[in-house]
Amino acid sequence: MLKIAFRSPRIVFQYLCTKYKLHAIAMKKKPDNIVFNEDTEQYEAHMLPYATNVGSPVIKIDDIALWKNRNINSANHLFETRYEELKAAYEKLMTEFEYNNIIYNAKFNFEPIIGEIYHLYEKMDKNTFLSLIAPDECNFKHLGSFQLKADKVWQRTDNDIVG
Repeated sequence: MLKIAFRSPRIVFQYLCTKYKLHAIAMKKKPDNIVFNEDTEQYEAHMLPYATNVGSPVIKIDDIALWKNRNINSANHLFETRYEELKAAYEKLMTEFEYNNIIYNAKFNFEPIIGEIYHLYEKMDKNTFLSLIAPDECNFKHLGSFQLKADKVWQRTDNDIVG
């Protein structure tokens, strides 16, 4: 029986390792708080980008789920706003295209002058025509008043709905 009294734990550990032939392995193993590279057999604590001392501040990974959710909501709001703006611009463009399509397909026997206001009418046979005559001086169905711009695009000048 082994009688070890009043000896330090280190001496007891060395004795047991020697007895069971674990001495070579035990002596190579460093404590967990020591940064030692067994391949290069060098201490590497000074080369690490983070603290390795037991008393060093704890390295904590931030929970960024809240940040992500807040920014996702912000980005989604931005994209939704931009989509609505583009949708409104597209609808306005399509309305202008329809006006120009109706006017350029309407019948008129004169060359329109840029900047002048013209009136679009519909006859009883559903044919449309462009005229200089004001709506209060004409008996045909008034579809709208338009002005020819310099880029040869017709712009509506009243708020009536073409139909």
